[in-house]
Amino acid sequence: MTQENLFEQIKIKKSFLCIGLDIDIEKIPNHLKNTEDPIFAFAKEIIDVTHSFAVAYKPNLAFFEFYGVQGLISFGKIIKYLNQNYSNHFIIADAKRGDIGNTASRYAKAFFETYDVDAVTVSPYMGKDAVEPFLTFENKYAILLTLTSNLGAFDFQLTESEGENLYEKVIKTSQNWNGSERLMYVVGATKSESIASIRKIIPNAFLLVPGIGSQGGSLEAVSQDGMNHQCGLLVNSSRGIIYKSKDIDFAEAAMNEAKKLQEEMAIYLFQKGLL
Repeated sequence: MTQENLFEQIKIKKSFLCIGLDIDIEKIPNHLKNTEDPIFAFAKEIIDVTHSFAVAYKPNLAFFEFYGVQGLISFGKIIKYLNQNYSNHFIIADAKRGDIGNTASRYAKAFFETYDVDAVTVSPYMGKDAVEPFLTFENKYAILLTLTSNLGAFDFQLTESEGENLYEKVIKTSQNWNGSERLMYVVGATKSESIASIRKIIPNAFLLVPGIGSQGGSLEAVSQDGMNHQCGLLVNSSRGIIYKSKDIDFAEAAMNEAKKLQEEMAIYLFQKGLL
């Protein structure tokens, strides 16, 4: 999917919502736990009722790898289901890979060729050797961990040298890598005060913004400071949508929460003149 295609979907759906699929079998409704594949059964219902309000889905690999081979089978089934039934959605593998050389190339091929997702989250800590292998695939993207929502972000990302934070150096350096036009960036919603300055460095890139909802980030603040001429935002909500209810009405509750976020996003898109 091109960024232009993604922007078209944002305009059509009046939404820049990404739904995180952090699926924990212990948290899904009891009536699904005895199905052949509880992870897929849960994800399918969530996707079927929220696809009109979201432009992207983000399965978190940790929640699939935990269950071993069966978890990876479920992951593959979810990606296949999205590609076959909702192919206009942007699919992000939240894998946080960060190795180099042939290992990085294999990771890239696994996600872009074997699974056929649109983007993968990648750690920049080992530099361009860990990221450039993901940037050689046409219309596929690496989403660079840049400024995250967790408290540990202060350990490294916000350390300063010569008047520049480390996360700012990461962004500036990454712009010189081969294929940098296929880079997107993770910026946590709880760090919304930094988004305006980040936009000055990368005015045209898409930002994946977690931290809305259960982590307390402000959708309004992120939208005001982060939108560009193509929206340029994918705001993620995971637990706040998929676990809105743990009872038999879980799908309806998830749909209502996704719709609520979409309606708020439509206001900010209109205010920006993008609708």
